[in-house]
Amino acid sequence: MEDVVMESDSVEMSGPAPEQRVADAWETVTAALMSPGCSVVDRSLSDSLALLCGQGLGRLLGGWLLETLQTRLSSSVVPEFWSGLKQPENELEERGRAWVLLTAFRTLLDRLEPFLGGLQKLGSWQDEGRGLSLCGPGPGGLQDRAFTIIRALLLFSPSPVLQERVLEFYSRTFSVYMHQQGQAEDGAELQDGPERGVCPGCGVPTQQCWCKEALEQLQDLSHILSRLQLLEWVSSEAVTSILHKLIEQRMEQHCRGEYERSFLLEFQEWLELVLGWLSKVFASEVDRDGPPGSSVLKQWRCHMHQFFCRIYVNMRIEELFSVIRDFPESKAAIEDLKFCLERTNQRQQLLTSLKSAFESRLLHPGVHTSDILTVYISAIKALRELDPSMVILQVACQPIRKYLRTREDTVRQIVAGLTGDAEGCTDLASELSRGDPVTLEMQDSDEEGNDPEDWSPDPTDAVPDKLGSKRRSSDIISLLVSIYGSKDIFIDEYRAVLADRLLHQLNYNTAREIRNVELLKLRFGESHMHYCEVMLKDMADSRRINSNIREEESRLSEEEQPPLSLSSIILSSEFWPPLKEEKLELPPLVCQAMEAYTHRYEKLKAMRTLSWKPHLGSVTLDLELEDRTLTNLTVSPIHAAIILHFQEKSSWTLEELSVKLGAPKELLHRKLALWQQHGVLREEGGGGGGGGGGGGGGGGGGGGGGGYYVVETGSSKEKMDRGVMLIDSDEERDSNTTTQSEQREEKLQLFWAYIQAMLTNLDSMTLDRIHSMLRMFVATGPVVTEMDVNELEAFLQRKVREHQLMISGGVYRLPKAN
Repeated sequence: MEDVVMESDSVEMSGPAPEQRVADAWETVTAALMSPGCSVVDRSLSDSLALLCGQGLGRLLGGWLLETLQTRLSSSVVPEFWSGLKQPENELEERGRAWVLLTAFRTLLDRLEPFLGGLQKLGSWQDEGRGLSLCGPGPGGLQDRAFTIIRALLLFSPSPVLQERVLEFYSRTFSVYMHQQGQAEDGAELQDGPERGVCPGCGVPTQQCWCKEALEQLQDLSHILSRLQLLEWVSSEAVTSILHKLIEQRMEQHCRGEYERSFLLEFQEWLELVLGWLSKVFASEVDRDGPPGSSVLKQWRCHMHQFFCRIYVNMRIEELFSVIRDFPESKAAIEDLKFCLERTNQRQQLLTSLKSAFESRLLHPGVHTSDILTVYISAIKALRELDPSMVILQVACQPIRKYLRTREDTVRQIVAGLTGDAEGCTDLASELSRGDPVTLEMQDSDEEGNDPEDWSPDPTDAVPDKLGSKRRSSDIISLLVSIYGSKDIFIDEYRAVLADRLLHQLNYNTAREIRNVELLKLRFGESHMHYCEVMLKDMADSRRINSNIREEESRLSEEEQPPLSLSSIILSSEFWPPLKEEKLELPPLVCQAMEAYTHRYEKLKAMRTLSWKPHLGSVTLDLELEDRTLTNLTVSPIHAAIILHFQEKSSWTLEELSVKLGAPKELLHRKLALWQQHGVLREEGGGGGGGGGGGGGGGGGGGGGGGYYVVETGSSKEKMDRGVMLIDSDEERDSNTTTQSEQREEKLQLFWAYIQAMLTNLDSMTLDRIHSMLRMFVATGPVVTEMDVNELEAFLQRKVREHQLMISGGVYRLPKAN
């Protein structure tokens, strides 16, 4: 107890002296921290540090240094930095502004260097085991806190002038660096220009060039910012802005509107040059990480690549309609877009934009159906290349498929493309001629012969349906056929097209049609093309029968020879599509020839006879006029019948011809126009150019004007070439078969007869009941005729509007008779 009291007394007695020693030691140590040349080897410093540590005050040194740093920054260093950066001197020239920027950061580093050195000394003292204990995570953590204070006070609310100066300086150094690299590769090209006395790198007269100085300043600035750990904070925004602007400019200059070559390799080469400049901007970071695999450059490479892909996709999305239209010439652009699209999340943007482009530029009444189909076929090819899963094709082209269903001539245009009749469209014909066609039976089958290991799920933006792999394997023809969901409508249309072609054949040459039918059999199956094969067989049989009849006629005497040489195409009516019916009474001479031909046919084919279609076919004749003879003219039967009647008398009225031919006056008026246009006939008193000559006019004729007479003498303009085919404008667009809409209307009338019978017996029926019974009982033509529920409902509603049906509560019934 006595010892303790004595010790306490001794401390109290010697108290003032140790406090002064501690204060002196603190002054010594803190002065040493802020003095660059001081070393711990000094005996006094070492003793002072030991004393502070013995009193437990060493751990306060770090906090004191940070507090002093914060105070100095707020009071003088930061204001001095901004004042130096904003000084008005030398701002008229870019070179001077770069010097001001570098000087401001050099001054900042000079002011902060004592504090940075003090932090390093604290760390070294602790590493040397001086008994120093720093608070926090250690020397590294203390330095992190110091740099955080510097960034917070310096960049808390930075003036725009800093980013303006940094952006300007980096832009200039980029220009200088790329110019130097360009000179090494192609100096002659860069030196040519309107301003030969100006340096392309720094933009000043060559005598004042400061390119070398700019790159040295770039290196100095990089080291200063790295020392202050401000490199990323000060430089990243400016560098990003520069690179984004340059990539966008380069894209506009080189890629916009250019679809026939790839730009990926070219961009990679340019990217390597840019990375060379970035290695100078972040030189200290690169040196610290160690080239060539610097993590900083890797990050910037990845960022630039990602930005390029995003900008490229944005640009190509705007141009995708044109890219698709120009395919396959634009295949390089599609491949680049595919590469970039896989690295960005822009599929939905592409789908939305492409659908909008289709609807605004393609799907409107001003575009011909053949042009829509051409673009759709190009879209199938291009989008299949872009997205092998065909999800983009399925979604983006849905408006096209929906719109094509509303066009009446879609099927005919598709069939014309398949048979090579469509002008400027050879894609479908070449697709049909492929060596490995995909049959529609294979498309309809649920069995997939693929290896289960090759299966992959659809992308998330796929439309939920049952297509799956069938969508991915569908070819162009099957996609077009699937617009209507059934191949029957295409087969019916092809029968109509085939009938037209065969009925216009004058020489029984069916080699092309046989080839097309064989190719279509590979696609649609033999059973569906059976009727077309019968039609072709009819042509071969007709040729043989005509040869036999001709041979028989050649053995007859001159008196027994028929008045006209007649050839015919004999059709099996059950297998041909419905033909147009027009009433036409041919001249007696032609009727005699037909009767003679029928008699000889009946001798060849027992128990069979012919039913003639007088309005179909063609006639070859010679016209002998007073001053000219027109030979080998090929015209339609009604045109031949008209001109033959002018052998009986030289003038006819329209009404007389209508009675004689049994045809409507409106039709005859149109057909007479052909002979008028070619100077053979002229209208009398009709205001059509007048005068003179020719026999008596014949009265009457009703309100249709004067009669028609033969022009025996014509001007040189009215002389026609020998051996021409005369076709009027009506016949150019007319078909010998009924159109799809006409056939559909006939079938609808057949449905109507069944519906009336059902409602008469059952009094009332719902829409579904009517539809199901029609499917059971109605069959016409070569295939069962089916009607969609929506189509049936529209037809019934039309009958309701015409007051031929009544509807109440969804139940249809016939109106009661008055």
